[in-house]
Amino acid sequence: MSPLAFTLWSFLASLFAGVLGSLLGLGGGIIVIPVLTLILGVDIRYAIGTSIVCIIATSSGAAAGYVRERMTNLRVAMLLQIGTTTGAITGAIVAGLISPGWLYIIFGIVMGYSAIAMFRKRHEVAGVAVPADRWSDRLKLHGSYHDDALGEDISYRVTRAPLGLVLMYIAGVVSGLLGIGSGALKVPAMDLGMRLPIKVSTATSNLMIGVTGAASAGVYFVRGDINPFIAAPVAVGVLIGAWGGSHLLGRLHGKWIRLLFVVVLLWVSLQMFWKGLH
Repeated sequence: MSPLAFTLWSFLASLFAGVLGSLLGLGGGIIVIPVLTLILGVDIRYAIGTSIVCIIATSSGAAAGYVRERMTNLRVAMLLQIGTTTGAITGAIVAGLISPGWLYIIFGIVMGYSAIAMFRKRHEVAGVAVPADRWSDRLKLHGSYHDDALGEDISYRVTRAPLGLVLMYIAGVVSGLLGIGSGALKVPAMDLGMRLPIKVSTATSNLMIGVTGAASAGVYFVRGDINPFIAAPVAVGVLIGAWGGSHLLGRLHGKWIRLLFVVVLLWVSLQMFWKGLH
């Protein structure tokens, strides 16, 4: 494939990845890595390094809009960043010690788990009663947002903050290990574990993935896993796509966002798991 064709295809794929990543809080790496490795033939380590850049671009393109619309829970994000940033550095260091085949398999397992967890919660309604939590009350983590799809304000309460912190450390390790932004774990952790509405979970994840990606990007750069020729068109495409996707989230129903999340994760999980076994 010629350099021009490679640049064009990677840009178009990253444009789609940016839209999907901003809608689902996944950082875009969930699309970029499979496209680069399975279709364009890029080595998995360069693909992961590029995805780290893609994660920062997605966050930059979408997070500002979500904060302006008050859909992002800033207090939750700041608390959970303690765990996810520490985990990202750990994962980035460990990634250099694991063979590419195992990276594919771990990627597939993580995606499959997230899909199943989100599908099981597809009928749950935002704003329902949740168990009381002393940490969440003391840190004032509860909030509200305006849902354009429903045409009303949704108030919600946060629970199990300590569990969320532990899950975010694990999500950070996965992010540094696989270069996916770990939104695939961040969103279910907030949605299932801390009981945030799906839209708040994805918006908050978009803010967090940029910080997580920045924490591990330096390690990948020093190791030589970020190729500017690959990363540049991907970063531009993802940035534009994420900006567009940020304007769609408020208008979509939470149920459809969750189902889209499940379909995308299952497809990528099967593709990457198969690749790791061959």
